[in-house]
Amino acid sequence: MTAPKPKNARAPAAGQTPPPPPAGTFHSALPYAVLAAGVLIVSSASILIRFAQGLGVPSLSLAAWRLTLAALILTPLVLARSRNDIAKLGPRDIGLALLSGAFLAIHFATWIASLAYTSVAASTVLVTTNPIWIAAASWLLFRERPGAGLAVGIVLALAGSTAIFVAGGTNPVGASPALGNTLALIGSIMVSGYLLIGRSLRRRLPLLVYIWLVYGAAAGVLLLAVLASGSPMLGFTATAYAILLALAVGPQLCGHTAFNWALRYLSPAFIAIAILGEPVGAALLAFLILGERVAPLELAGFVLLLIGIYCAARSERRGIDTMRKTS
Repeated sequence: MTAPKPKNARAPAAGQTPPPPPAGTFHSALPYAVLAAGVLIVSSASILIRFAQGLGVPSLSLAAWRLTLAALILTPLVLARSRNDIAKLGPRDIGLALLSGAFLAIHFATWIASLAYTSVAASTVLVTTNPIWIAAASWLLFRERPGAGLAVGIVLALAGSTAIFVAGGTNPVGASPALGNTLALIGSIMVSGYLLIGRSLRRRLPLLVYIWLVYGAAAGVLLLAVLASGSPMLGFTATAYAILLALAVGPQLCGHTAFNWALRYLSPAFIAIAILGEPVGAALLAFLILGERVAPLELAGFVLLLIGIYCAARSERRGIDTMRKTS
């Protein structure tokens, strides 16, 4: 079903590409279904990682394979469709993309490693605290004072994180919950750096070129780390390689592409809130597939943390809307 054509709408001039429909004008269940599928696909990442780790794939090698395969899959598509955009890249944009890729590489290295030490639920909830760290960085670096909603979100997120850490000590799931939870938080801080740089780059670079540059840079950093650490990249079972490919094609490419596609029809605020379902989906899959149970204190921490992230995201969205109205 197509959206109704607005009254008095002007047809695009000859040779011009029609503008995309405004958010919310696609009167169908399809965008919601695609968004839900994207959240479910991304939620499966932690389960796939656990299986790969169980088959003897080291965490660092796992991260390197995930980003390398994603970059390789994107390369022919980028070369076929975006050669002119690549040729226009300046040194500053390339440098920022390399830095963004380095942050993304550390994010995956630490977060994937965290899954070897703590529960899937704790790891995925803690790694999604990036709105809090982005808000803190904006306050410290750009003097953007947090509003009341953001301050409430930060307090709730910190309380939720504390509850998860305490629960890890009283009801341990994994080899070392405190270490795993710390690695997940470091992963969240690193992905915040990646997103902050991405805000600037995405204003100038097409999406396909941007993710190709960043994924390629992250893959390069991780491959260097693999060489330095002596972690193996070969010698795994066929099942392990199939899981690595599934990680690259599924959560890395299809999951995030689904979010970007749905953004054409749904509001960014709605999509941001929907993505908060990832820890819930991951915890549910971990319970059904891995048999991981959630302690009451840990569950309370999850709820506080998700509410805190929601408050922070809502506050940031209101700030953006206010800036648009006054600009």
